[in-house]
Amino acid sequence: MSIFQPGLLKGQTAFITGGSSGINFGIARRYAEHGANVVILARNPEKLAKARQELEKTGARILDISADVRDFAALQAAFAQTRETFGEIDIVIAGAAGNFLAPSAQMSANAFAAVIGIDLLGTFNTFRASHEHLRKPGARLLVISAPQAVNPAPMQTHACAAKAGIESLVKSMAIEWGPAGVRINGISPGGVEGTEGLQRLSAGGLDDEFKKTLPIPRYASVDEMADMALALVSPLSAYMTGHIVALDGGTSLLGGSYSLAYLNGRNRQS
Repeated sequence: MSIFQPGLLKGQTAFITGGSSGINFGIARRYAEHGANVVILARNPEKLAKARQELEKTGARILDISADVRDFAALQAAFAQTRETFGEIDIVIAGAAGNFLAPSAQMSANAFAAVIGIDLLGTFNTFRASHEHLRKPGARLLVISAPQAVNPAPMQTHACAAKAGIESLVKSMAIEWGPAGVRINGISPGGVEGTEGLQRLSAGGLDDEFKKTLPIPRYASVDEMADMALALVSPLSAYMTGHIVALDGGTSLLGGSYSLAYLNGRNRQS
């Protein structure tokens, strides 16, 4: 049950990258349930179409756009289309991400660049392309980060570098864009049930063992992520900018190497 009154975002427009699945789709659904016009952007047209159909069941106006966040011109066009369809943009979520387990000594330069490109460059491209279309004052921007931003982890040099860059980008942009009335914050999730990210990093039977070691001994739900994303664009956070909320059940308190040793079956068995 939401603590927020229905219609909290009525008449507002939210633009969400990576919005066809996982945490980002959950955020899109929560915003739509609260009355927002929602734009979801991702690369796969088929997944986008299915996500749009699900979101339309809320009664909200939904637009889906197929594009790669590494392509700045494509994002410029996407934001222009959004502005033409719905008017000024109130909320932007930079959620597109890529990750996999790989030792740095065996990782190709192209593989490293792919994660940096999707995560870090994609976040910059999303925010930069949105700037001229934002409602000022009043716009709220969010990133989806990860504990790897502050906790070094084996098999995750690419993700650690990308997420650390994203969190520094958030803080710098928050200083620059704050005087215009634009707030920028983020969420750093731990393990979230039912998401592709958890599937990529988890190792089946070790999950139950790992969860028992957490301060809050379970994984999060997509709904919990969506509720935090709603709080961070609500009046509750009106005086908050440049911060990353660690919504990870205490995972980041344990340190990245410790956590990945449990999550990565290959690393645990070596």
